[in-house]
Amino acid sequence: MIDHERVLDALSHWIVDNPERIVVAFLLVTAVFAGGLSGVEIDSGTDRFFESVPEHDTQQYVDDQFGATFETGEDTTQLVVTDENVFSKRAVLRTLELQQDLQSDPSLRVRETTGLATGIAQVLDPFATTPEQRIQAVETASPAEIRDAARTLLDRRPGITQVLSEDRNLEEPRASATIVVVTHTVPEGDQATLESIQERMKGTAETADGDIRVFGAAIQQAGFDQAIFESLSLIVPAVVVFILLCLVLAYRDPIDLLLALVSLIFALVWTFGFMGYAGIRFNLMMIAVPVILLGVGIDFGIHAVNRYREERVDGAEPRESMLLANDQLLVAFFIVTVTTVIGFLANVTSKLEPVREFGLVVAVGLVFTFFVFGIFLPALKLATDRRRAALGIGQFSIAPFGGEDSRLGAALRSSAVVAKRHPFALLAVILLITGAAGASATNVESKFETEDFLPYADHPPQIEVIPEEIAPSEFEITDTSNYIKDTFETTNTEQVTVYVEGPMEQDNALEVVHRAGADPPPSFVREDGRAVSQGLISVIRTYANQDPEFAAMVERNDLTDNGVPDRNLDAIYAELLRSEYADQAEQYLTEDRRATKVVYQVESSSTQKEITADSRAFAADVHFDAEATGDTIVFRALTEALMSSAVVSFAVAFGLTAVFLVVVFGLLEGRWSLGLATMAPIVVAVVMLVGSMPVLGIAFNALTATILAITIGLGVAYSVHIVHRFIDEYDERGDVHGSLLTTLGGTGGGVTASMLTTSGSVACMTLAVNPILGQFGLLTAISTFYSYVTAIVVLPLALRAWARLFG
Repeated sequence: MIDHERVLDALSHWIVDNPERIVVAFLLVTAVFAGGLSGVEIDSGTDRFFESVPEHDTQQYVDDQFGATFETGEDTTQLVVTDENVFSKRAVLRTLELQQDLQSDPSLRVRETTGLATGIAQVLDPFATTPEQRIQAVETASPAEIRDAARTLLDRRPGITQVLSEDRNLEEPRASATIVVVTHTVPEGDQATLESIQERMKGTAETADGDIRVFGAAIQQAGFDQAIFESLSLIVPAVVVFILLCLVLAYRDPIDLLLALVSLIFALVWTFGFMGYAGIRFNLMMIAVPVILLGVGIDFGIHAVNRYREERVDGAEPRESMLLANDQLLVAFFIVTVTTVIGFLANVTSKLEPVREFGLVVAVGLVFTFFVFGIFLPALKLATDRRRAALGIGQFSIAPFGGEDSRLGAALRSSAVVAKRHPFALLAVILLITGAAGASATNVESKFETEDFLPYADHPPQIEVIPEEIAPSEFEITDTSNYIKDTFETTNTEQVTVYVEGPMEQDNALEVVHRAGADPPPSFVREDGRAVSQGLISVIRTYANQDPEFAAMVERNDLTDNGVPDRNLDAIYAELLRSEYADQAEQYLTEDRRATKVVYQVESSSTQKEITADSRAFAADVHFDAEATGDTIVFRALTEALMSSAVVSFAVAFGLTAVFLVVVFGLLEGRWSLGLATMAPIVVAVVMLVGSMPVLGIAFNALTATILAITIGLGVAYSVHIVHRFIDEYDERGDVHGSLLTTLGGTGGGVTASMLTTSGSVACMTLAVNPILGQFGLLTAISTFYSYVTAIVVLPLALRAWARLFG
């Protein structure tokens, strides 16, 4: 056991002997960190989540190699045109006239427009290159000619179905909606200009005939930014008001309340100043940072002032009271800070960069909070009390919150009474609840959906009750995004892409690709026993059906008589690329002819997990190097990364916290076994939390995946405060029951107050306009409450068992 008492005594004396100097030093450090605030940049959206998984890199590489049929990059805008039938002459003309209006406005910087109407016009007149010429080609064509042109377009460019609504009928042809892609000439990365352009396009679309929606990366990004701002505008004031109410109740002294607020501001300035200096951007997840730090800071503040007041009530002078409070609380604060930092820092094990940054920032902020509330607040409190005494200003209240004589103290002590009188009955109830929660926990899911990051399409009840003057906006981007998702197959949720690398001019190359689809896995769509697919072979067959000479060329080189050429592939490719099908062929064959891609249809009823597993196994069986990709697989990879993040970060947090507590209690108190007793309540709390998630309909997502490690970090604090006070009382008394009664009646009040402030603070996050923040706030509030309840109910039983076995 190390002589920590001498170290603590020296630190406590330094604080109480130099309060004014400490206050000045902290003011100077705060000024330095304030300089970093201007460097904090906003990074909204979900791009960096996708960039964190290798499957996304593969998808990007495939898109770069082959391009997409309708590229929707950063310099494009999508116009969603809805009509009774977008193939009708009237609808085609209406769309072409809209495109003409857009291209005639120089402020919109339109380079080109592509879509169904443009394709039909070019089939009618291949030399129609201007909007006017395309309109004329359609105006002079009969409805029958337009239908024939549409069928020809669908045959030549089957990929165009991506911009047709799912209710399409390609035989008639008919569809109720289509997407027009507008490409702009704007400097790369100039989001402000593109956003301005897209906002003006919305005005043009509103004056056009029919139902037209405008969607693009820039206005979506602006919507994300606005959602972050409005969420902060709702959450932070709500947290501040809630904390003020809690502080009024806990402190009952406006000056003490002001000191706590100043300390909170210092902790926040340090944290966000660090972000600015470190170049860490503020994303949607970071909205939780100030809420968590405010909750934890108030926790420390209440414990500091409460413990100080306990000594003051007993008649000790301010200096002596602060010395005694610091001697006890600095160790508790240190242990709590380390365990909480471990909980958040465990998230740096995640594969997802935003999750790693979130864990790092909160961990650093908690260290800052420890210094501010462990050193600065006691110094500021003591200096203020001395000044008040010199000026003759009395204390409004020095009674601690939840003292031994209060009703709250009596209620808290009852758990110790039950643990003594009915230990086995209490243990049975605990095991029953934990078992039921564990059974429910087996149903928890993991998923990643961009919709969680978008603002609510329809505000939930807790936001609906907000007065209209301060209520958040109605976000059009969510409605449009949901409409596109529900109407089109643009997310590739019913297809996967297999990227094949190999010598595609080798005689049997296409045969190898063709054979791969002969026995597809269960989630792949089958037709005549083969996987339904679109690729280079499909283009060859389509051209062969249109051109007898090319058909004869294919037949001469088809040794297996299955429509797939087996030799002279270089000549066949050359002929294909000279034809009108060249553009289509280039979507499936690289320029160096060293790679191809095949798009396979998959069953819409299959799960992401099934499709991904089947696709990976399918690609592994291809004789060339092959890799499966597509949105389904990328989203599944993110889902797997989230589940892995939740499990690994929890294991790291739990293991390191347990080891730390065993070591620290062994070094400081000579009782390593106390560390294990301290962990007992948090095990029950974690099981109860995960068991509650399926009941609440909440899955592990980008933010809630951190909740297990966070529960360890935040929840163990309540147990640490109680155990640390208990062992002090136990060493003095030698009586387990009496020590528990004193601990729960005294420290229990501070623990209760900190639970109310922490859980109430994070619960304010349910006011966020993004579902992902609301779910995280709710879960964190529940986990805090569970951790508190288990610390009050389970810990007395665990400490009694510890005293019998090791005490």
